[in-house]
Amino acid sequence: MHRFLLTLLLATLLSACANKALYPPAPAKADGASDWYYLLGPGDSVDVFVWGNPEVSGSFTIRPDGRLTMNLAEDLPATGRTPTQLAREIEKVLGKYVQDPIVTVQVSGGVGPYSQQIRVLGEATRPQTLSYREQMSLLDLMIAVGGITDFADGNKASILRVVDGKPQQFAVRIDDLIKDADVSANVELRPGDVLIIPERWF
Repeated sequence: MHRFLLTLLLATLLSACANKALYPPAPAKADGASDWYYLLGPGDSVDVFVWGNPEVSGSFTIRPDGRLTMNLAEDLPATGRTPTQLAREIEKVLGKYVQDPIVTVQVSGGVGPYSQQIRVLGEATRPQTLSYREQMSLLDLMIAVGGITDFADGNKASILRVVDGKPQQFAVRIDDLIKDADVSANVELRPGDVLIIPERWF
């Protein structure tokens, strides 16, 4: 009887340790996400429209070195700028050739700079890097990557996030969210978040 009670107590302690979250829970609302602006990154395609000058306008791709070359303007730094900031820089350069140029820049495709991309590692169905979108949530991310594998321990997943310049890790409950439809487990994401989904120990 004594041995049985000892075994039961040990099993209870091990279960409690297994269920205890390693990190604090991720906040439902992501601070700073509302102040987000899309920043350009390598590989982004942009449409540059110069009012009254179609010969200068066109579609261009930001090179892997983060620079953009277009008609009458070469090697313009583009990574980390908003489309509006890039438009103002293009106006300065084109001002040497075009009188009072008015430029508009629109993003036609891309994922932004590395610092703002969302990454999914581990036991996702399709681990990948995605572009952050305004008010993007954990549920949105799960839909984008096709959910988790049969080997995933979704409730032991975590988000790695830089807060005030320091990396922090937060626990998320993916199993509760997508298997039990527990909307309280849905949380907002921030640009640059890394979602880590570990393998389940059977």
